[in-house]
Amino acid sequence: MNVPALLRPVRRLWPRKIRTRLTLIYAALFFVAGSTLLVLTYGLVASNLPTSPPSSLTISSQELSLLKQECGSADPATLAIGTNPKSASKPGPPPGYKPPLACKQAYGSYVAGTSAGMIEQRQQTLQKLLSFWLVGLGLTTVASAGLGWFMSGRVLHPVRVITETARRASEQHLGERLALTGATDELKELADTFDDMLERLDAAFTAQRRFVANASHELRTPLTVMRTAIDVTLGKPSPSERQLTDMAVRVRRSIDRAESMIEALLTLAVSDQGKLSSEFTDLATWAEDAIDAVAPEIERLDLRVDTELDRAETVGDPQLLERMIRNLVENAVRHNKPGGWVSLRTGRRDGAVYVDIANSGPFVPEDAVPSLFEPFRRMEARTGTRDGVGLGLSIARSVATAHGAIVIANSRPAGGLDISVVILRAPRAESRTRSE
Repeated sequence: MNVPALLRPVRRLWPRKIRTRLTLIYAALFFVAGSTLLVLTYGLVASNLPTSPPSSLTISSQELSLLKQECGSADPATLAIGTNPKSASKPGPPPGYKPPLACKQAYGSYVAGTSAGMIEQRQQTLQKLLSFWLVGLGLTTVASAGLGWFMSGRVLHPVRVITETARRASEQHLGERLALTGATDELKELADTFDDMLERLDAAFTAQRRFVANASHELRTPLTVMRTAIDVTLGKPSPSERQLTDMAVRVRRSIDRAESMIEALLTLAVSDQGKLSSEFTDLATWAEDAIDAVAPEIERLDLRVDTELDRAETVGDPQLLERMIRNLVENAVRHNKPGGWVSLRTGRRDGAVYVDIANSGPFVPEDAVPSLFEPFRRMEARTGTRDGVGLGLSIARSVATAHGAIVIANSRPAGGLDISVVILRAPRAESRTRSE
């Protein structure tokens, strides 16, 4: 026998709306509970209703006079069948006295009639009780179904609101919020979680649109430079070797710029996705390598470099951490002034590792500092330089965030920036000992 095939019609009849299902479940549970209570109560009442007359049955005065007329002057205490006259509390008739047969029959008829009446009364009482209870159970079951329909609708109202909001939400319309009020229950937590998800999606899509627009603009610039250089050179009747060489230099410079930007975009994408490796590394090593990498620029600007590179061991992605420190150092050197200075510190404090970098340079307003960490944000109007692609500090912040770090940046009154990166998840002492 194919059981799933037999259950298929039942599944078709089973309602699809959860509100209808909850109503049916509420009504069924109430019916089962009411039926159980009815059976128990019915059994309790039936067991306590007598089915025969009690032994201490009393006789009314009219019935007693009738018995005396039929039995003469006999004492009713001796009329019970099988009664010993010696056991009577009052003196009985003479020894050997036997009640007349008519007296016995009258008394037996009385007892039998009384028993039959009690049984009939018991059956009528139970029948009426069962009828009343069945009618009451049916009415209360229907009422419970109605109340269940109403209450399930009230309970499921937040779910309908969530569904309607999810239908309205899209990439171009993510400003919807539930803002559910009321008791802090599971549905309230679900609505709050949904609002948080919409807020994150809205911020992510906004950042993505801005990022794509800026990236398209920045990538178009080197392509335009290359196309212009090639068109100008090829537009001449007989371009000289020097002109061709200058064109090649400009094209190569634009290619390098586009390549650097693509590499930065890929690094930023990997960091934003949080796909990190977990290896033991020392930030002091990467800081020293970053200073060595920009040594020609430091020499060209005649910068004074002050370093204090204490051990700053942590667990994270070495390549991304190296890129973060290199971007911070390159930013401090690039946006500096001739004869200025750069200060770089690494170490541990309060169970965390840190990288502190400060530099001289043009003054940056305090309210403009946060915008420097946005993609493609540059301060060329104030710094007087347009080197770089505007992704250095953005990548540094993204890498720091992916490693659970805190980035603090402040403007220096005399010019330049003071940036501190604190990674809270420092390795334990035993891990550091094993690595040594």
